[in-house]
Amino acid sequence: MPTSLSLALRARRRGNWLNLSTPAGLLVARAAGARLRRGPWGLVFAEGYRWPIPRAGAFTIGNVVLTPSTMDALERLQPGVTAHENEHAWQYLWLLGLPFLPVYAALSGWSWLRTGDPASANLLERQAGLGIGGYTERPVTNAGMKRLRDLARRRRRASHLDRRAQPPGGPLPLPGGALTPQPLHQQRVVGKGLGVSMRLLSTW
Repeated sequence: MPTSLSLALRARRRGNWLNLSTPAGLLVARAAGARLRRGPWGLVFAEGYRWPIPRAGAFTIGNVVLTPSTMDALERLQPGVTAHENEHAWQYLWLLGLPFLPVYAALSGWSWLRTGDPASANLLERQAGLGIGGYTERPVTNAGMKRLRDLARRRRRASHLDRRAQPPGGPLPLPGGALTPQPLHQQRVVGKGLGVSMRLLSTW
């Protein structure tokens, strides 16, 4: 890995500092108890990240690569993962810093709808390299959309069964002999019926 920085890498380091993505990464690293050290390509490694989210081997904010492990261990396990995170650092620059985060979230949601996986159809992950990032590419099957449709269908079926289980009319007795209160429109109908009956009885 290169140890000296090219003009482009120095420009990226400055740009991600000015767009506040690298300062944000350093703040998150400090809050999560990570240890900082210099990495290649102007990156900063924040190792020993303690927060439970996001659930990832490594993730990048600006020029800061955060991991609960160490980057050396990750690189041995998944060769190329550092290069993958380096591409994300470029993406922060192109997206002007922290706007990367909502864009990434939206693309992850789209990818999940299309493939059932947040990375496979995510343009940012694909550009960074799915394979070297440790991702397995899944085909486009609209798996997420199908899951949502199945969930909506089950909820409609459950709602329909609940309506069928309700009694057709009249209140149900509660424990102790009390009656459940009737809806207001039913109370009005019953009240009108009692009024008519009382008038009929008074004529006898």
